[in-house]
Amino acid sequence: MSTPTNRPDHHRDLPVGRRIAQLRTRRGMNQQVLADRIGKSKSWVDKVERGVRRLDRLSTIEAVAAALGVSTAVLLGRNTRRPPTTGTSAAVERIREALADYDTPTGRDWPSSTAELDRQINYAHTAYRHAHHVQVLRVLPGLLVAARHARRTHTTTDTWPATPLLVRVYRLTAHVLVKLGEPHLAWLTADRAITIAAGDPHLIAHAAVPLAQALRALDRSRLALAAATAAVRPIDLAPYRRSLPDQIALAGMLLTEAAIAAATHGDAIAAHDLIDRAEHLAVTQHHHDDGFGPVVIELARTLVAARLGDQHNAIAHHQRATRHPDWQRLPAEHRAAHLIDMARIHLDAGDHYAAGRTLVTADHVAPTEVRLRPVTHTILATVLRSGSTPADVTRLAAFIGLTTPWSAPLDKR
Repeated sequence: MSTPTNRPDHHRDLPVGRRIAQLRTRRGMNQQVLADRIGKSKSWVDKVERGVRRLDRLSTIEAVAAALGVSTAVLLGRNTRRPPTTGTSAAVERIREALADYDTPTGRDWPSSTAELDRQINYAHTAYRHAHHVQVLRVLPGLLVAARHARRTHTTTDTWPATPLLVRVYRLTAHVLVKLGEPHLAWLTADRAITIAAGDPHLIAHAAVPLAQALRALDRSRLALAAATAAVRPIDLAPYRRSLPDQIALAGMLLTEAAIAAATHGDAIAAHDLIDRAEHLAVTQHHHDDGFGPVVIELARTLVAARLGDQHNAIAHHQRATRHPDWQRLPAEHRAAHLIDMARIHLDAGDHYAAGRTLVTADHVAPTEVRLRPVTHTILATVLRSGSTPADVTRLAAFIGLTTPWSAPLDKR
């Protein structure tokens, strides 16, 4: 018996109009029958199939798909397999259980040394920077348990001190939890990192970054400002002090977090002062490999302007940032996260079209960043409620699994 070969599915490469025509013909329908089933005219069907008219409403796409007996993913064509967006609730629950489990499991295959644990944490951080969040969610519970165990059993012969390793795992966990819409759990996690880092200003500063983000997500911008400014104070860079690039970047990140928090709190003077201080570090101490530089300042100024209600200036900063040569050097996670923030800014400015297209751009940069985050679902739903949307936006909605409670009525023209 012969084995079928994996031939390319040319049907999936066709424009949506031609796919509709093929599916209709295979089902023995003429254009009038399909038109009657979806409440349209025969002329409308003919124009869509010839590509003269765009199929850009989610409600219409779903109506055509239902009439043809296929899913919207099949109708929309190539690359329609949905990513593993399900299971994030279960992944968060496993993280919650790991945070609550203070017992040391017996018989567990622990990392052979703190150096090996450090390697595993580096892998998780790299996956995060590339927005491979499914992989990160898979390894975080084990890293939390292993890092706590390493701290309890640490000896002076270990290559790496265990406390910094646990702080790094807590920090990464808090960052991921903020993205997944779990700011309370992120606050708890970041607070634990602050607690075990006591006495080490550098470690406290690392932990304060996700702490400030979690507090902002909880609408506690004043507390976020206090946390970030308190953490940056011991490592703030006096003119006469020579600091390592990592410390400079860390101080800069805290200053930008503080600036965004101040803007969210409505303190424009403090926000501009803090972002100016961060910019001074970025311009005078910039290193391409530390993830902090002038382009990051432009991204932060975008958020500061938006939080202060100046959407026009926010868009201008965004455009300068994305034209900067360092924009493409930023991790995929950072670029996609900024674009999601930008989509919200476009919504606030009343530009639903730009909001939708910005989400599509973010999806090209880092699909999992877009498709796993609850905030993007909310933004996309709002865009769809506005009425007619571009086909690539409706395609993204279909991938994510959004349906039609908000869809506009079918246009029977």
